[in-house]
Amino acid sequence: ALRFLHEDPWERLARLRETLPNVCLQMLLRGQNTVGYTRYPPDVVRSFVDEARETGIDIFRIFDANNDVDQMRPAIEATLEAGAVAEGAVCYTGDLSDPNEKLYTLDYYLRLAEELVEAGSHVLCIKDMAGLVRAPAARALVDALKRAFDLPVHLHTHDTSGGQLATYLAAIEAGVDAIDGAAAPLSGMTSQPSLAAIVAATDRTDRATGLSLDVLGDLEPYWEAVRTLYAPFESGLRSPTGTVYRHEIPGGQLSNLRQQALSMGLAERFEEVEHLYARCDKILGRLVKVTPTSKVVGDLALYLLSAEIDPDEFAEDPGHYDLPDSIIGFLRGELGEPPGGWPEPLRSRALEGRDGSPDDGRLSEGDRSMLAGKDRRTALNRLLLPGPTEEQRAAEERYGDVSVVPTRAFLYGLETGEELAVDLEPGIRLYMQLEAITEPDERGIRTLQVTLNGQPRPIDAQDHSLEPEVPVRERADPGNDAHVAAPMTGLVTLTVEEGEKVGAGQQIGAIEAMKMESAIRAPVDGLVYRLAVPSGTNVDPGDLLIVLMSES
Repeated sequence: ALRFLHEDPWERLARLRETLPNVCLQMLLRGQNTVGYTRYPPDVVRSFVDEARETGIDIFRIFDANNDVDQMRPAIEATLEAGAVAEGAVCYTGDLSDPNEKLYTLDYYLRLAEELVEAGSHVLCIKDMAGLVRAPAARALVDALKRAFDLPVHLHTHDTSGGQLATYLAAIEAGVDAIDGAAAPLSGMTSQPSLAAIVAATDRTDRATGLSLDVLGDLEPYWEAVRTLYAPFESGLRSPTGTVYRHEIPGGQLSNLRQQALSMGLAERFEEVEHLYARCDKILGRLVKVTPTSKVVGDLALYLLSAEIDPDEFAEDPGHYDLPDSIIGFLRGELGEPPGGWPEPLRSRALEGRDGSPDDGRLSEGDRSMLAGKDRRTALNRLLLPGPTEEQRAAEERYGDVSVVPTRAFLYGLETGEELAVDLEPGIRLYMQLEAITEPDERGIRTLQVTLNGQPRPIDAQDHSLEPEVPVRERADPGNDAHVAAPMTGLVTLTVEEGEKVGAGQQIGAIEAMKMESAIRAPVDGLVYRLAVPSGTNVDPGDLLIVLMSES
């Protein structure tokens, strides 16, 4: 909502609650990560749960990216105190039916479930982020959970492989109490299995859903139209793929990963991204791979491919590279310890010479005061997602409340001659029509001839689709320690000036590409002799950023 729609997520939730007064609303809660990418103090977790509950959430599906129940307890306790339903989730990876599986076994999942029950969970969830639960494993796991615990069991999966309806039927036979499905036009592949198929498969059995296939069918044209609007943001899969059993990329990450690859010029090499994802997962110790640990694996894969770094060379000497911040944070322990333990000696080598301790995450008195007052929503947005919150604030300041703009117009703009009616509030409606668009001037600016409630309003806008002349940038000499090169494709920010003294390992800039950030550090002691590019430049791997010189 913040980053892509420029909306306040709390206001969107409040509108959903008002529109759906008699329907339970459920959300995912990443334990102490809440909805962010790092761990937050219990005060933040408690405040978030309280605000979400008051605004409309009924059920919190709580998980941890390392399946660490201790890190889930504050969220479970906050949910219980708020009077909501706590659904404790075990995140599934691997294949427990494989006799060679030594880490993610049936006993492993049962131990987790026992801890979740002791922590106070009302419901047990099997959260299968990538669609890896095969039918035999689902049958065994659900049956074991139902025998061991007197709680409802909920199975969530993604249909990337195309085989998850069979998994659901096996789970149903074993006694699962709830499963997740999607409207048929939005189902399959990285989404959930078709709800209509689930209903049809269980009709006239003792596990029938009670849902009407006719009513579900009547809803399909609406969802078909919605999917057409959002088609550019899909994962790129055109059919199920069995490669998910090899790379284990979560369904919710595949589309994001493809967009990241596109922004970094790697869209045509996505098969290599998938192979590297699996390789990086092994290097990092076979993680559970759910947000935010899945982001760590994805960031490393994209970084290695963008910078053309051999994964074996990286594993041998990780301290040699300017790694993305997410990977350094993970190795520092900011996300907790993975189930298989730390990947050593990779961890020690990567952190050598860096601050090896995670941020203590303490709140300032000002933040604590805001969380306890009427500005709680504002404080939560800023603490959990500072970058997107600032983007949303700037967009709202510039454009106003864009939530009133219809989806097609918001995503694609108006066609020439098209009129749009926008209700700003009850009784206030604006009529806008795009009359014409001029040719671009020498700066690439076009004038849009718009009428607003019948009055002409010319608007100047930069045409970003025009190809600017890209200057040929200098390339760094890999053998010259005085040359600082861009580690990957992205937008670079330099934090030093010419003539400034720097030390080896000192951060002298940063580079960012689609949620992935990496610090740029000085390779040697010296003086900044020349800045080869200005801050705010989009660069490619190997582009020369800074030239250093010896102080002598």
